[in-house]
Amino acid sequence: MHSHVGPEPIDVARITEMVMRAGNGGIATFIGTVRDFADGSAVVGMEYSAYLQMARKELAAIVAEAAAAAPETDIAAVHRIGELTVGDVSIAIAAGHAHRGPAFDACRYVIEEAKRRVPIWKREHYASGRSEWVVPPHAPTDAPAAAPPRGD
Repeated sequence: MHSHVGPEPIDVARITEMVMRAGNGGIATFIGTVRDFADGSAVVGMEYSAYLQMARKELAAIVAEAAAAAPETDIAAVHRIGELTVGDVSIAIAAGHAHRGPAFDACRYVIEEAKRRVPIWKREHYASGRSEWVVPPHAPTDAPAAAPPRGD
């Protein structure tokens, strides 16, 4: 098992290689990238901020949960923080298992729980020059878009 949250560019091939072994006949991956639009506005970049210690701890817990749900599943998940441009990889998840079903299930579990639980905030930068913090999926439905809390 491997998880990391940090500013380094994500090497998707390396993440995939972490879960490849002779017994893993199924390798599933999820790669999230910065897209060029959001809610009808052209996006030129994204800033990801995190409560780093908690984000690392929570992502590691999610990876461990996914592995416990399907024993003998190898999982690697990395989330990038900092300034990213359109096309940059923001998150990569790879899961390997003897069969495809558990590998797909592990990838889905990790991305859904990461979006819900890991304290990472994103700020979209638009072509118009405007920037806006995006309300995270784990926030209450009536929460305003706001900057992440200060501190590490």
